[in-house]
Amino acid sequence: MNIRLIASAAVSFIVGMLLPTSRALAQTVTIDNVTIVDVSSGRLQANKSIVVGGKRIARIEDASVATRATATIDGTGMFVIPGLWDMHVHAYFTNDTSRFHTTNDVMFPLFIVNGVTGVRDLGSNLDATLAARDSVAAHQLIGPRMLVSGPMIDGPTTRYAAAIKVTTGDEARAAVRMLKARGVDLIKTQTLVPKDAYFALADEAARIGIPFEGHVPREITGLEAVRAGQRSFEHMIGVTDTNTKLIAALAQNMVWQCPTVINSVGTSSDFANDPGIPYWLRSAVDGWRATAKTQAALPDSAARAANQRATRRLALVKQLYDAKIPLLAGTDAPAGYDLVPGASLHRELQLFVRAGLTPLQALQTATLNPARYFGKTDSWGTIEPGKVADLVLLARNPLVDIANTRQVVAVVADGRYYSPRELDRMRVRIMELVAK
Repeated sequence: MNIRLIASAAVSFIVGMLLPTSRALAQTVTIDNVTIVDVSSGRLQANKSIVVGGKRIARIEDASVATRATATIDGTGMFVIPGLWDMHVHAYFTNDTSRFHTTNDVMFPLFIVNGVTGVRDLGSNLDATLAARDSVAAHQLIGPRMLVSGPMIDGPTTRYAAAIKVTTGDEARAAVRMLKARGVDLIKTQTLVPKDAYFALADEAARIGIPFEGHVPREITGLEAVRAGQRSFEHMIGVTDTNTKLIAALAQNMVWQCPTVINSVGTSSDFANDPGIPYWLRSAVDGWRATAKTQAALPDSAARAANQRATRRLALVKQLYDAKIPLLAGTDAPAGYDLVPGASLHRELQLFVRAGLTPLQALQTATLNPARYFGKTDSWGTIEPGKVADLVLLARNPLVDIANTRQVVAVVADGRYYSPRELDRMRVRIMELVAK
């Protein structure tokens, strides 16, 4: 087994990038006279004052002269939703420590300015991800809450740096035990895991009590993955609209789907109109621009074929939803085409609506559903007293138009308040860094 771990110097590098603790302490915050979007029911609770104390929502009151006097921000005419989740990202998709500053200085702040206060990392350098997860939780590093797999478990010919190569069942079991001992939240399977190793991984994960999720490997059928206890399928790999037996099994066993449709339906027009482009690395954007140019030059027949594939992909999302198979919003950022961290999540929600979900149903895939997925509805997913203060203040109602999730005015992440001016400063700083 080839387990790639970075040297302790990488951890020192990350610690050196942390923001001073005094700048990131949780604060007492009052958002006054705002409309709360209840993502469970779709009801709007108007003229409310939300008081955050420490990392939790202390109370919710009717707005009044008294609440106005203590307000941190006036939410008149605005809407507040729970913090958003991107449920499929890769924060440190490399073992090159010289590139980690991109994640710390650009990617993590981008999540916050886009209202993404939580992420599920499904394949990253182990030491770097664990250090970042803990530093964000301690309010020493600006970024989203992280639940992480560490490196993916893949077959012996994997091309990914952030992966553990396994060939046998014993190697797979050893990898699962090591990752659990290091403190990861879950195990991520990749495409090339051999069949015997996959079933050994599933058995070991169940034995020691850690969930596993990810790709359905090539040597495994979707039904076999369901029976093995895989908690989620990523990218709808192994799922087709004609396999009704599998769809029934997915529904019966509540196997979550994270479709990442953004990764398969992106067009040159999407790239040309992506408002996130000015906030991402020039080298990556140049590569995406070349891809967009190639797409735009395709003959009409090829463009029609691509559109038909996208239509089928979106139809499958709706079919899964109608079958009561739970969905999660995730984008694979930044490991793909036109995936600006944070910004990509908004486009995924728009694609869900294009597939036939209502704005509320789409919003649930990035708020309430992640809380259900992690078994944390007592703390996350809705705006209620006692819950963790992950809040996004929007200028417009997302239930009228899901694109309004982009209209971020202010953010509270784990009780830490980011004002409109602070978000603007962060955006300007990010643009400076990516232009270099």
